[in-house]
Amino acid sequence: MTLIVRLQRAALMLLAVASVAACASSGGQPTADGVYDPYETQNRKVHAFNRGLDRAIVRPAAIGYSTVLPDEIEDSVGHFAKNLGQPSVVVNSVLQGDLRGAGISTVRFLTNSVLGIGGLFDVATDFDVPQHDTDFGETLYVWGVGEGAYLELPVLGPSTQRNTAGKVVDLFTNPLSYALDSPESYYGTVAGVASGLGTRGRFSDTVDSILYESADSYAQARLIYLQNRRFELDDGEAATEIDPFALDTEGF
Repeated sequence: MTLIVRLQRAALMLLAVASVAACASSGGQPTADGVYDPYETQNRKVHAFNRGLDRAIVRPAAIGYSTVLPDEIEDSVGHFAKNLGQPSVVVNSVLQGDLRGAGISTVRFLTNSVLGIGGLFDVATDFDVPQHDTDFGETLYVWGVGEGAYLELPVLGPSTQRNTAGKVVDLFTNPLSYALDSPESYYGTVAGVASGLGTRGRFSDTVDSILYESADSYAQARLIYLQNRRFELDDGEAATEIDPFALDTEGF
């Protein structure tokens, strides 16, 4: 790894730390419906951009991808991408003090890497090794960092200040990114993009109903994201604050 690359990664890490500090020090409070969205005007502009990108490029590519490739190959690509992400899950589990989760992810990674031909097949599940997934956004949650404001990111979509910082730090938490040379170090990224296209294609009707058929796709996507993320974090108190019928009905 060159010095320039190391400096670039250090700069990104500093950006993540600054984002976390901003999130933790934010004095804003959620509204009565459990949503804290002080950047709604900017977020809606990004949402409009993401919708346009989805309509013009992502949706057609995803439908074509799912139509051409058999389900078995799509599944293998998804398994491969998920398996390459397991070392990062191990690191975050350790940072959260979840040694059981770290052990499960280690067993899954070794089993699928060896017996599943590099992770193309999910042999670990066949052996009743449970699924385990986490990220640095959840690590920050465990450490007590607040959710912060809701954000919609270009291309990446719905997020929060805490999870945005987590996404940046997760660029550095996978040991494989340091152990592998180019181009092998990019296999996980390519597989992840392909897996995302497959998911978009498979659930096209559901995603289309949110983006193109709801009265306010921005508010609908925001609600669904916050509910799902808080449920993933088992943040029961926060999850109950959102009223699913209290949707913003403003236009774009």
